[in-house]
Amino acid sequence: MQASITYRGQPYAFDPTQPLDISMPLHDKQLQPECFWAEPVAFDVIRVGDFVGSVAEGGSTNYKRVHLTPHGNGTHTECYGHISADEHATIHNCLKRFLFVAQLITVQPQKQENGDEVVLLDDVKARLQGIKCEALVIRTLPNSDEKLTRHYSGTNPPYLEHTIGQYLAEKGIQHLLLDLPSVDRELDEGKLLCHHAFWQYPRNTRCGATITELIYVPDQVDDGLYLLNLQIASLQLDASPSKPVLYKLSPVFPTL
Repeated sequence: MQASITYRGQPYAFDPTQPLDISMPLHDKQLQPECFWAEPVAFDVIRVGDFVGSVAEGGSTNYKRVHLTPHGNGTHTECYGHISADEHATIHNCLKRFLFVAQLITVQPQKQENGDEVVLLDDVKARLQGIKCEALVIRTLPNSDEKLTRHYSGTNPPYLEHTIGQYLAEKGIQHLLLDLPSVDRELDEGKLLCHHAFWQYPRNTRCGATITELIYVPDQVDDGLYLLNLQIASLQLDASPSKPVLYKLSPVFPTL
């Protein structure tokens, strides 16, 4: 099955039956990603009187409460409300479109003199040379499925050079997705320089821009241009658990 879109005057074909899910699944009482000292995800059976919300325990239905922290448990998408006191700055209010043309790139964080591992602006620029897109997906090296269960809290994981936020804003990229816990350093004295630069907050806030963290892009997914479907829960919070899905785009040229 083939479908098509046109972006900047160029038609592209994609197969809607071949989605590439780059979100991290969340489990109950199993190893899964965790950062910023979040409690583990938990699914609790609801019990009211004689009712038990578990078919395995004899109940008529499964009925459970989910305990999770969007910023600390798995793939999540956030808006500028993450760094703002504006009560209207929620992901539900800010993200109104869900399909975007995205470029996937792969970069290696570089060791700095202080021991930090940082994705550098020059490396991102080199991979985006001549490319126009609405969203950027960053896969970092080394890349393995260990990312699906890694506990990052207190480990000072890799992050982005803060000037990348400014560069992407100037380039008009509205949505940034990456496989790290944060675009900024784990402990940075609350500066969140890359967050501020990307959202251009507070002077010229890009209210519709989003950052999605803790994705996972398997090695078999090639760098290139994709259609991104960015799915969120309709939560009136600054962030939501999310399910970004990619579809490979192929340019369509006229036949003679």
